[in-house]
Amino acid sequence: MEKKIAVINGDGIGPEVTAQSIKVLNAIAEEFGHQFSYTHGLMGAVSIDATGSALPEETLAICKESDAILFGAIGHPKFDNDPSAKVRPEQGLLQLRKELGLFANIRPINTYRSLHHLSPLKSKQLEGVDFIIFRELTGGIYFGKRTLTEDKTYATDECAYHELEIVRVSKMAFQYAQKRRKKLTLIDKANVLETSRLWRRIVQAMAMQFPEVSVDYMFVDNAAMQIIVNPAQFDVVLTENMFGDIISDEASVLSGSLGLLPSASVGKAVAMFEPIHGSYPQAAGKDIANPLGSVLSAAMMLDHFGLVAEANAVREAVNWTLTHAFVTKDIDPINNYGTEAVGDLLADYIRKKHETNEGNNASLNASTII
Repeated sequence: MEKKIAVINGDGIGPEVTAQSIKVLNAIAEEFGHQFSYTHGLMGAVSIDATGSALPEETLAICKESDAILFGAIGHPKFDNDPSAKVRPEQGLLQLRKELGLFANIRPINTYRSLHHLSPLKSKQLEGVDFIIFRELTGGIYFGKRTLTEDKTYATDECAYHELEIVRVSKMAFQYAQKRRKKLTLIDKANVLETSRLWRRIVQAMAMQFPEVSVDYMFVDNAAMQIIVNPAQFDVVLTENMFGDIISDEASVLSGSLGLLPSASVGKAVAMFEPIHGSYPQAAGKDIANPLGSVLSAAMMLDHFGLVAEANAVREAVNWTLTHAFVTKDIDPINNYGTEAVGDLLADYIRKKHETNEGNNASLNASTII
């Protein structure tokens, strides 16, 4: 199989973690007989510095001509600390989602037994946690009309949804639920918000088309509590843009590290795959960033291509590194491996399976595996 992949490294640790995903994808291509070609484009703070635009037309064209997008991270403190900045890194990401029609963000939430001690929850609460969040991505308050009075004392942000925006992401979530444990939870605030009542009416009607899927409804404040109290109860979670942003970040701490979680943004055509973490500029260039969220996003890309065995090979490699404590500083502050070293281990595992094992010494980026 031949696939064209657009690569947007972005800012901060984005280039470092994305490089490890490409390393892993190249190992998959070699082992399974595929050909992946990569075209790089600028977006975010680095793009603003170079071109004045958060998303240059050239990058957008590269994305539209590709089969998928591998994305790193965007953001820089100089923009976070300057509320008057007219061009901001995040604008590029929002524009890209809108231009490509990426209406659904998919975030799987899993835990690893070997990392239970890193989670703020007790181990017994983490047993059986395996759910996936479907967040509507191009509507709601993030894309609504904004107003600010001239004296800057009154502001509004409109939250608006059209039926079609809700239907398309809801249908996708129901279809996923059919393939999983056949349970879907809609998170809303239907006791207060008219947009949430629209979501609930549409999902209730759609549920008639999927009688094998059980559906429950949960207010967002209760859902925030339930994710901590009993996260194993969830299977497929469906929600609107802002609620999904908040809930998915909350759920990310269950795994023990923000650096572990992948995501996919899908829609009408090309899909984008990215770790959920930010650009973490304080770690940029220090070889300490966790690449696993990016690598697992690449695995989701392989699933998107229909390469299920290849995607599972990547996940198996990730599980192997975690089980054998070949981890970065965020997971183990004392005994850890660099970003490059973990990427090399993953690629080597895919190519050679268990030939690099604990019984042999292997020199790797100035570290020795014993």
